[in-house]
Amino acid sequence: MDWQISEDTVPSAPVTEADARSLLGRPPATGAWRDGDPVGDRRFASFGSFATENGESLPHVRLAYETWGELSPARDNAVLILHALTGDSHVRGAAGPGHPTAGWWSDLVGPGAAIDTDRWFVVAPNMLGGCQGSTGPASIAPDGYEWASRFPYLTIRDQVAAQALLADALGVAQWYAVVGGSMGGMHALEWAVGLPDRVARAATLSAPPITTADQIALNSVQLDTVRVDPRFAGGEYYDAGDGDGPHRGLALARRMALLNYRSPTELNQRFQRSWQSGVSPLGRGGRFAVESYLDFHGNKFTRRFDANSYLTLVEAMNSHDVGRDREGVDDALARVTATTLVLGIDSDRLFPIDGQHRIARGIPQTLDGDEAVVLASDFGHDGFLIETAAVAAHLRRLFAA
Repeated sequence: MDWQISEDTVPSAPVTEADARSLLGRPPATGAWRDGDPVGDRRFASFGSFATENGESLPHVRLAYETWGELSPARDNAVLILHALTGDSHVRGAAGPGHPTAGWWSDLVGPGAAIDTDRWFVVAPNMLGGCQGSTGPASIAPDGYEWASRFPYLTIRDQVAAQALLADALGVAQWYAVVGGSMGGMHALEWAVGLPDRVARAATLSAPPITTADQIALNSVQLDTVRVDPRFAGGEYYDAGDGDGPHRGLALARRMALLNYRSPTELNQRFQRSWQSGVSPLGRGGRFAVESYLDFHGNKFTRRFDANSYLTLVEAMNSHDVGRDREGVDDALARVTATTLVLGIDSDRLFPIDGQHRIARGIPQTLDGDEAVVLASDFGHDGFLIETAAVAAHLRRLFAA
């Protein structure tokens, strides 16, 4: 549940005039990738009818994904990378047609990197329900209209089931490693618990064993913020013109989320009580720099994401509980056979470190016994995306295990 785009995962910084000018245009009704847009580096895998845990079904599903490296003749060198809430398949690569920003984990994936694409066949899908090429609410239903509010409720397990279909299509019976952070870490954990024979190694970064009541409460406010925007129109906004979609509600939800992704230390150090301009915010019409920072990133987000997808994916995060129908969290974690790296950030206020320690205690074979690796960082939850050198060192340990 983080920025997941390289331009946004750098340390926070005041908004410049050039930044502000980049968002002068009216935002589209949806920032989703649509059929007919430049494909970029995406590939697509299509499947037939897909049944959800909730008893609903989609007559056809598609996953967009990207790959790097080559699958070995023995098919034993495949690595699955799973993105967080608002990420996509573009883990590595330059910005260009179809990809408005550069890859979000390029420092960790590539030739000679911790996840070495000269050795490993790396696969990164856009999750089911997303808006960057995989089937989601902005996709066209059989009747020729967007799924919109008709799109079914999804769980983390539904999304992993779709990823398993992709693995089958690629001929991967077992992943050498499954790696995910934040919501992607929920997926990685669900893979290791629910499909243990298909995962040799797993890395769960800044992810919890369950979504707690506190986290659901924070999510619920964001969901309602999107829904109460009059231009959300019950989810039926795809025909709206630029500037007439639910961008205000979506931007505000994003601003609220950002406060959970960064730490008080970083925001206080970066912005202090500075003004955005020479106009005083003390009753003179000016703004504090941190306010402009939140506004800028919220507004930027509306240009690359879809409001209905945001609701779908946040609700899927709320479903996360590896112990559901498995006799509880401890019994579920005991099913894991993969050698596992469990990593958290000491300043993470979205998914605090006690959740990662609970995962480490429950999994039989972790790299570090009963305690998670704890990275010291001022960057909060987003530390697993920003502290790339430290994360790389631990991923190298996992891949060598």
